[in-house]
Amino acid sequence: MLNNINPVKTKAWQKLQTHFETVKSQHMRQMFESDPQRFSKFSILNDEILLDYSKNRINEQSVELLIEFAKECKLESAIEAMFKGEKINETEGRAVLHTALRNFTDKELIHEDVNILNLIRKEQDKMKSFTQKLHSGDWKGHSGKKITQIVNIGIGGSDLGPVMVTEALKPYWIKGIETYYVSNVDGAHIFETLKKLDHERCLFMIASKTFTTQETMTNADTAKKWLIEKYNGVDSVVKSHFVALSTNTEAVRSYGIDPKNMFEFWDWVGGRFSLWSSIGLSIACTIGYENYESLLRGAEKMDKHFRNSDFKNNMPVMLALLGIWYNNFFKCETHSILCYDQYLHRFAAYLQQGDMESNGKSVDRNGKSIDYQTGSIIWGEPGTNGQHAFYQLIHQGTKLIPSDFIAAAIPHHHLQDHHNKLLANFFAQTEALMKGKSESEVLEEIKDLAPEKRDKILPYKVFKGNIPSNSILINKLSPEVMGSLVALYEHKIFVQGILFNVYSFDQWGVQLGKQVAQGILPELENDLQIDSHLSSTNGLINTFKKFRNG
Repeated sequence: MLNNINPVKTKAWQKLQTHFETVKSQHMRQMFESDPQRFSKFSILNDEILLDYSKNRINEQSVELLIEFAKECKLESAIEAMFKGEKINETEGRAVLHTALRNFTDKELIHEDVNILNLIRKEQDKMKSFTQKLHSGDWKGHSGKKITQIVNIGIGGSDLGPVMVTEALKPYWIKGIETYYVSNVDGAHIFETLKKLDHERCLFMIASKTFTTQETMTNADTAKKWLIEKYNGVDSVVKSHFVALSTNTEAVRSYGIDPKNMFEFWDWVGGRFSLWSSIGLSIACTIGYENYESLLRGAEKMDKHFRNSDFKNNMPVMLALLGIWYNNFFKCETHSILCYDQYLHRFAAYLQQGDMESNGKSVDRNGKSIDYQTGSIIWGEPGTNGQHAFYQLIHQGTKLIPSDFIAAAIPHHHLQDHHNKLLANFFAQTEALMKGKSESEVLEEIKDLAPEKRDKILPYKVFKGNIPSNSILINKLSPEVMGSLVALYEHKIFVQGILFNVYSFDQWGVQLGKQVAQGILPELENDLQIDSHLSSTNGLINTFKKFRNG
């Protein structure tokens, strides 16, 4: 079980509050000028990933106090509790063992009297065998043609992780394979996808733990109806063109999918951490099982780093502590993820779920209302696109927005001129955010202007700077490095949840809107005017019915 420690009541928090008053007005320019060794003091290199956190509004005492805070909150024991399979998801009575899915040791990992590593190996062998059959053509569609199109139908963790990783690893796609993802219950999503498919060559992967998720099963039903119509009403085609990623054998069988083609995962695998499980089947079938295993092994590398490194040299821990520093002391409400790599264009969206669904909580582990800040608002877009969109606000707006900048040293293309320009911006932006541009520097820049023009333009060209950022530089976006990068942020989120004293692995907030929607749905199936809700909802529904009927 986890310790229930209110962070603001710790001695270290009180020390941090006092310390904050001494550093909040200090400018990072002076910090770098007074300490030439700042980069070496505030950076961590782990294999093929470098984290530079020197451009933060901290000094050595800040780091010492943040680490003291983590220790006072018993972070070490919480890390061990997770890896050992204790039921730290207490509101649902579950262990949190997604790390076991990428555990390649020969040791046993006993959970509820079962060595779950054996269960995992069995399912991974099944995934490997299926992937090889698909690529070799041994698995055929109903008419005997080779499958070349994969459609993953899921939502949330059954979609965001797989689609993010397959996009990130596009250079590793198996030749001839096309992969699509359908998640939104908006009919446009499945409608536009079906238009691209050859019914004789497509395979639908239905990803739902319970096989009852409304959005997923609605899309699955539409795909099933479409396929049967293409085959002139032959129901048995489902067996050749559908597989299930689920735990509900009976529901899968009733749907027409052979349970032999059901890939299992377990209740100790949270949805937003499930790409490492059979939910990752679409990844394996897209990039090949060897590359998928490399993804898992990369995550395992980060697991070992996280579990075994002292806090000062621990990437997830330091990212988490810096996040709390800005969120609770500087009162920053958002955090941007800025990937200078087009292949990572879905990474920020993936982390939105990972972070905001995990730590967007207002009740602590004692069941008490929280009076401090928990999860941040996560957002972002790839660079350099973001520079021409929202960087203006980061540089000169009224809100302090910490950012993570991520880039690869070696690209997957031969266009070195492009990459040099991309990386020049990557390096420049963090320096510009930190340094800013002083009034004297602007005056030197515009000294040839007439005095009246100079005075008028001066205030608009001044940049205060002192805006914090972390730089994450990877060697190359390989499957292994991608696994490490995802695991890095998973563990950061876990650490923050421990220090916030919240349960990070439930998501009760997802349910309320769904429950209300279940009550509204029958009311939309007729043309009667309704008055059963708030006046606003009544007005919206009644107007919708008028619009619908012309």
